[in-house]
Amino acid sequence: MTSAAGRRPRADAARNRDQLLGVATRLFAETGGEPSMRAIAHAAGVGIATLYRHFPTRESLVDAVYQDQVTRLTAGARELLAELPPPAALRRWADLFGTWIATKNGMLDTLLAMVESGEIAHADTRTELLAAITGFLDAGRATGELRTDITAEDIAAALIGIFTVAHPHEHAARAARLLDLLLDGLRVTP
Repeated sequence: MTSAAGRRPRADAARNRDQLLGVATRLFAETGGEPSMRAIAHAAGVGIATLYRHFPTRESLVDAVYQDQVTRLTAGARELLAELPPPAALRRWADLFGTWIATKNGMLDTLLAMVESGEIAHADTRTELLAAITGFLDAGRATGELRTDITAEDIAAALIGIFTVAHPHEHAARAARLLDLLLDGLRVTP
């Protein structure tokens, strides 16, 4: 006999969870402050009880969105490198990074409290993201397209700076221009 904890969720429950996660991610990225749990449930087209069944606390929802975004960033890095030359892959990934930053801004208060309490290991996320950037750099160096004197930390700091100055949803054109300038500076010049 299978225990309830060991069973896979029903298809409709899995769909509801994915829907809630997607809507919460979008609302966190689009709103200036943290949206209410009720607003997230309403936008997802489910009842508040359904939201709380999947995410019993705001922290559990924020953690799920945060972890999902980190997974998308790291998996996205591998996928982009498989499809595009390293500079183009890094540039496209920078856009994903901007979306992640925007999403974090919409859940910042809760996220900071969770980092401070140790519920989210910020150092682990940093390590994963730096490894993704290092993958781009290594690939670009192997093809001779990216400079050898740039570190993953340099790029991470530059991206954070760009998205601090040019929030992608409010200043998309400026963010794109700054990202293009960054990538131009990373290329090997003949």
